[in-house]
Amino acid sequence: MMKIDNYAVFGQPISHSKSPRIHTLFAEQTGQLMDYAAREVSAENFTAATTHFFAEGGKGLNCTVPLKELAWQYADQLTERARLAKAVNTLARQADGSISGDNTDGIGLLNDLTVNHGIELKGVKILILGAGGATRGIVPPLLEQQPSTLIIANRNIGKAQAIAADFAALGKVQTCDYASLIDRQFDLIINATSASLSGDLPPLPAALLKAGGSCYDLAYANQATAFVTWGLTNNAAHSLDGLGMLVEQAAEAFFIWRGVRPHTAPVIGLLNAERELNNTNG
Repeated sequence: MMKIDNYAVFGQPISHSKSPRIHTLFAEQTGQLMDYAAREVSAENFTAATTHFFAEGGKGLNCTVPLKELAWQYADQLTERARLAKAVNTLARQADGSISGDNTDGIGLLNDLTVNHGIELKGVKILILGAGGATRGIVPPLLEQQPSTLIIANRNIGKAQAIAADFAALGKVQTCDYASLIDRQFDLIINATSASLSGDLPPLPAALLKAGGSCYDLAYANQATAFVTWGLTNNAAHSLDGLGMLVEQAAEAFFIWRGVRPHTAPVIGLLNAERELNNTNG
């Protein structure tokens, strides 16, 4: 009888997570023998729970809110993108027993924007709302695409400036507060705050989005988030939430663990169809 490899996602809260479903679909698609579970783990219990998981033979972990910075500290070695982000969402047990840390959020966003939706990033003006950990994970891959402008807007401009300083070697990142967005326009606006899940948004000028521009909310929900709704109201060519990014970052983690790259399009299509069905029935 073949041994089943164990994987999990740790976070708090975690009951809403679609990651077990996504990785189960990837495993079925690629013929991998593995189990993936969601476990409620607090920041206080993270080190003990993670050590126990790997001691029991666990192969890999995903870490979500509020554990990404703790996972960054826990890893024995870091990829360059994890080192830059100062956050880890993917831990992998190596053959020698050491734990490597990676951050697949940025590549997940990039693949969803450029591959799945054909959104051009080179030479465009990009605005990121918020200066938390999510922003740190996406700035480096966005800079690699050579946008003409990349601005981080945040209520606390000091936080935005700290991120800009950390990534100065990769490219120019500008910062401002929300009041300074008046009379500016952007081709792509990315919401990296979680505020829109509770119906809140920063004070955004109505003309902030260029004609034909796109909006992207890193958060996802069964109903349209407040920011996705804002994008639709302001005639965005695309107004998307982070479900595609979730699947794409999971695919990158799956590849790190299993050495096999799953096809994401059918999984994204299935999850979107299920979401629409739930909304129709609800």
